[in-house]
Amino acid sequence: MEIPLLKNVVIIIGLAVLVLLIFRKIRIPAILAFFVTGLLAGPHGLGLISSPDEVSLLADLGVIFLLFTIGIEFSLEKFSQIKRYVVIGGSLQLTLTLAAVYLICLSLGFSSSESIFIGFLVSFSSTAIVLRLLQEKDQMDSIHGQISLGILIFQDIAVVLVILFTPVLAGVNNATATNWPSLIVMGAGLILFTFISAKWIVPELLHYVARFKSRELFLLTIILICFGVTWITSSIGLSTALGAFLAGLIISNTDYSHQALGNVLPFQDIFMSFFFVSIGMLLNPSFMAENLLLIIAITIAVLILKSLITGITAGLLGLSFRVMILVGLILSQIGEFSFILAATGLQLGIINTEFFQIFLAVSLITMSVTPFIMAIAPRISNFSDKLPLPPRIRQGFYPFKIPPEEVLSDHLVIVGFGINGKNMAKAASKANIPYVVVEINPEIVRNEKSKGESIHFGDAAHETVLKNINIAEARIMVVAISDPIGTHKILDVAKKLNPNIYIIVRTRYIRDMENLYQMGADEVIPEEFETSIEIFSRVLDQYNLSKEEIDDFIMEIRSDGYQMFRTFSKDELITCDLNNGQNNMEITSLTVGSGSEEKSIRELIRDHEIDILALVRGSKTFKNVDVDFILTKGDLLIVKGEKEKLSNFAKSEI
Repeated sequence: MEIPLLKNVVIIIGLAVLVLLIFRKIRIPAILAFFVTGLLAGPHGLGLISSPDEVSLLADLGVIFLLFTIGIEFSLEKFSQIKRYVVIGGSLQLTLTLAAVYLICLSLGFSSSESIFIGFLVSFSSTAIVLRLLQEKDQMDSIHGQISLGILIFQDIAVVLVILFTPVLAGVNNATATNWPSLIVMGAGLILFTFISAKWIVPELLHYVARFKSRELFLLTIILICFGVTWITSSIGLSTALGAFLAGLIISNTDYSHQALGNVLPFQDIFMSFFFVSIGMLLNPSFMAENLLLIIAITIAVLILKSLITGITAGLLGLSFRVMILVGLILSQIGEFSFILAATGLQLGIINTEFFQIFLAVSLITMSVTPFIMAIAPRISNFSDKLPLPPRIRQGFYPFKIPPEEVLSDHLVIVGFGINGKNMAKAASKANIPYVVVEINPEIVRNEKSKGESIHFGDAAHETVLKNINIAEARIMVVAISDPIGTHKILDVAKKLNPNIYIIVRTRYIRDMENLYQMGADEVIPEEFETSIEIFSRVLDQYNLSKEEIDDFIMEIRSDGYQMFRTFSKDELITCDLNNGQNNMEITSLTVGSGSEEKSIRELIRDHEIDILALVRGSKTFKNVDVDFILTKGDLLIVKGEKEKLSNFAKSEI
């Protein structure tokens, strides 16, 4: 018996593979390949899909998994760090965009209800696309990445209220939307449920399940939590997206969040592909061709308007013009939740079919060009120094009075006041080294300055900011920020103002080292290197090596200039000899290549008599790793075995 859904899935995946291969050859982002796949397979294309509604169901699962993974990677502690961007930035962006679009639509002859609804449609940006691109470019922890994340979180929460408010715009009586006391009670109950679950219920549940060491049981429990919380929110009339985000948030505060994320990510990638395909299936190419000039004009207007308003929002938060440009361009598209809202408006009669198709075309184009806009955004932002702008706009303004600062010389400049910056400042203080900190987050500056810290607000990528802290007479600069774009700009400006300054840069990955050295860095410290050093020292300590032997080995590794961290291939291995009664056993580190991506540790070591002692992923370390743990490219494995077997393992086809 033929199963229509299975047939549709085969058609979509097969067509997607073909389109992806072509797009990869010509270096076009994968997101566009999925849009094209939907366009070709849909009713307005080749008509290959017989049941688009079934594909839409898979797309809904994609949105749920996306928000679930966002929640896992997010945390209440992280929210407290960017709450200013969420509350103030998000509300400003939404309000200003809504007001601007409302006035424009009124002048074009739309009714008041239609203008408000269109304003909401344009206000939302694409969480799916922006966060995926920020993650791929390693910019999630940058200042523009944090502001973008904060605004997107506010939008994702606000869309719940907007969907509830939509029937009111259509003149339809909606009990849930009009019963505000009930809505407030439900919201408070949901917050309480999230807190209790995150604090006590879910950590204990996952700890109990993990004791069975069953990958299937653990995975099903994670999926149950995701769908269970999502079902609860939807059953009380709230957004499924909000429920999925809260489910991820609950898991994020447990010790099992990274394992959960590794298990869920493949599902997210698969179902999000169906989401983009389903969007492409809605587009009518013939209608688009007939109204091409109008669609292009509206698209350009939307991109410019959203870039300006979102950039102004970042400026009102006190950020520099460079960051304003980056944030404005990153959030210039119309988002996936706008499709859901537009479909609701179409059903309620707020908009007609013709407007829906125009909106759909404009939205798809704005989403499609986002990867290209983000690629050129750094180059556009670099032109900000050449524009004749007032210093307060160029550098960013401080939202409160700054007392006069002592001018230092032969001092240390610390850029960024995260964990690395704080530790550096503490060490400098104890060593009586004069130092000054430059931080772009106003809240951090406000809090630390009240404690007497020598900290300045500003974007260190601007000459004026660095001149104000006397960079010309500084001896050393430590760049301790998680912003690749900002780091490059800071290196360029600092070396121009003081060619003799010694610059030490923090980076997350070893692959970025060469480029940073070329930009002028004197030393580059990759996090994965230092993390692995710590793992090695603790592993060797467990084998009863003396502290002197461990220190000698660490010194030997560092003197090799990070050569131990090579790709998981046939490169020469750097190992530690552990012959102290351990049967000629050795320990080495190996980096997982693309050949082993998405394999489990069990599959990887199946034919090799070796042991996995630990695993490093990014800045996280996993000890006593389960054999069913799924590997990703770039994971660092600490392995033990006999020399010959380790060599064969490294030379095997991975």
